[in-house]
Amino acid sequence: MIIRPEAPGDEAAIGAITATAFTGHPHSEGSEPRIIERLRKAGALTLSLVAEDDGRIVGHVAFSPVTLSGGETGWYGVGPISVEPGRQRQGIGSALMRKGLEWLKAHGANGCALVGDPGYYQRFGFRAMPELRTADVPPEFFLVLPLRSEVPLGIVAFHPVFFGDAA
Repeated sequence: MIIRPEAPGDEAAIGAITATAFTGHPHSEGSEPRIIERLRKAGALTLSLVAEDDGRIVGHVAFSPVTLSGGETGWYGVGPISVEPGRQRQGIGSALMRKGLEWLKAHGANGCALVGDPGYYQRFGFRAMPELRTADVPPEFFLVLPLRSEVPLGIVAFHPVFFGDAA
């Protein structure tokens, strides 16, 4: 298996894997494939990595810029992240996340934020921090990973396309 940046022509496979991975998920409205498409269209898909095995895409992760109410820059949102259901629990999602975090560190990112399961994302160093929060998400599910700097105080806003077609 290799982890590589998204390439032209990968879009349909990424959309299909993302849709399949989130089908029936209790916290999903099925919007994850559209979020990736809208991030791409808006030019806000900072990093899009795929896991490829035997010439077939089996996983994907997206990173996009977030804004902080204090004006701090260099922070990114993680997600969606998805792995083909038959390949889950084989380390593919972890490999995608680690490669993405390595890339962000190498490119000077200050930190990452996501909404997700603390039990899963704590293995990468993400944790709830009272200094940062986001609207309409219980604080225990809004997780932050500082990469270079102190954790700023304020509110994190994900790109508007997470909430509809606005660019």
